[in-house]
Amino acid sequence: MKRLFSTAAILLSAALTLTACGGGGDPLTSASASPADSGAAAAPGGKVVVGSANFPENVLLAEIYAQALEAKGVQVEKKLNIGSREILYDQVKSGGLTVLPEYAGSLLAFVDKTTTAKTKEEIVAGLKEKLPAELEVLEPAAAEDNNSLTVTKETAAKDGLATIEDLVKVSKGYAVGGPPEFQSRQEKNFKDTYGLEFKEWKKTGDATADAIKDGTVQVGNVFTTDPKIILNGLVSLQDTKNAFGSENVVPLANKAGLSDTAKTTLDAVSAKLDTPGLVDMMKRIAVDKDDAAVVAKDWLTKNGLA
Repeated sequence: MKRLFSTAAILLSAALTLTACGGGGDPLTSASASPADSGAAAAPGGKVVVGSANFPENVLLAEIYAQALEAKGVQVEKKLNIGSREILYDQVKSGGLTVLPEYAGSLLAFVDKTTTAKTKEEIVAGLKEKLPAELEVLEPAAAEDNNSLTVTKETAAKDGLATIEDLVKVSKGYAVGGPPEFQSRQEKNFKDTYGLEFKEWKKTGDATADAIKDGTVQVGNVFTTDPKIILNGLVSLQDTKNAFGSENVVPLANKAGLSDTAKTTLDAVSAKLDTPGLVDMMKRIAVDKDDAAVVAKDWLTKNGLA
């Protein structure tokens, strides 16, 4: 499930995808909800309402979904930058939103607190079993945005770290950083999976990558797509035992709100959306400061979907 970011080329391609998820944890639970959007009513018949969380990658994915649907003649309304999974999930379930770009592993953990699924196939099967009757996931994309434990290149070289398992020999002397919920979610998981224990857990949030660089923590939970991995000269350690579940991008949909045309269109998007393509688009947004709607349009045109 994990990729080893031990070479500059792999690290660069993985690191330029996303700007706002750098605190690690769960991409759709770190943002606060927008009160103006929290009580959305069901969409009128025939209209597809595409929502997103409030970070750049999710907004981009929602733009891709919306524009692909519009290209097929589907009436679309966009509600972007809404907030956390707790709000977004309920809106899709109620029909206030029709479709939302989601992350498979985190979504399954949200609906099934006891899941042990780690691979894409296991996670998708779990979602199909556990989602309520109103909801469904469509075809997942190859594109992923995974959790990691990340260190500086200097720390990796000094302590001989390439995998999370390598941390066992030094972790009791390390402070680890992540989002506020990181310890409660992962401490038992790390101990059970790797026998891993840390000296101290610090709540570093969106500043985790910077906290690793400046030595506030020696290791941190950073999304593998955070551009600060490459900008700060960091290394994400290989998760050889799949402590973190696979996070393939997948449309979460309200069954009653999508026509066959809409489903086919979104499946076609997922069939084309891979990590290198997402890397390229997010580089344009994060580094070149291009508008998400323009980037989405260019990608759809390039892939024959617009």
